[in-house]
Amino acid sequence: MFATVDIADMSTLDVAAGAVRNDETVGIVLLLAFAGGYIDAYTWIIHGVMANAQTANLIFLWVYAMAGNRAEALHFVPPILAFATGTVIAAWLRRVADERAPALATLIEILLLVAIGILHNRLPDLAGTLGISMVAAMQAAMFVKVEGTMCSTVMITGNMRQAIENVFAAVARSAPSGTLRRSGIFFALCAVFGCGAAAGAFATKNIPDVALGLPVIALLIVLPRCEASRSLREQ
Repeated sequence: MFATVDIADMSTLDVAAGAVRNDETVGIVLLLAFAGGYIDAYTWIIHGVMANAQTANLIFLWVYAMAGNRAEALHFVPPILAFATGTVIAAWLRRVADERAPALATLIEILLLVAIGILHNRLPDLAGTLGISMVAAMQAAMFVKVEGTMCSTVMITGNMRQAIENVFAAVARSAPSGTLRRSGIFFALCAVFGCGAAAGAFATKNIPDVALGLPVIALLIVLPRCEASRSLREQ
């Protein structure tokens, strides 16, 4: 099934002709999914909260609140607020920067991760959590499609649903051609997100001082592709 993703040939997509935006190609979205899983594992291990999965943070908040543990409940409030702030920033970038918004958002993500990585041993836990949750929110709000289809690079629930639904549609022979390939892409997103989480857990445990270097590298690959996408559309 995964062979249908044809990742090796994804660069041949007709981006220049406008068929697929560069920032929506499979390769870029997979890199973002890897980074999404990675930073979630990092924040869980370092700070005990989730960067991306605000559902989990909200559940933990109310579980501890209902148990009467107010201090532990409040621990989950800052990342939720930071995620909301990052979402507002992403919306503002789309309004003022238009086509340059994905590239600018990626650049801000890189700068925040580099700053947090450098100041890892000096920043209080709260500051690191806030910065990374903002990074997660900006990525979640800015990169929402793969080849024109809605997806997520910061959680797998929706991707898993679409993968399973597409398989069912293909088996039931009630779907257009390419449905099985789309299912493979969504399964790949889930798998790569998991690999990112595994890599993030390993790096955070073993090389915490430079653990954020890998998602920064992934985003550095994404950045020029976003800018190239804008340049092609302006021609």
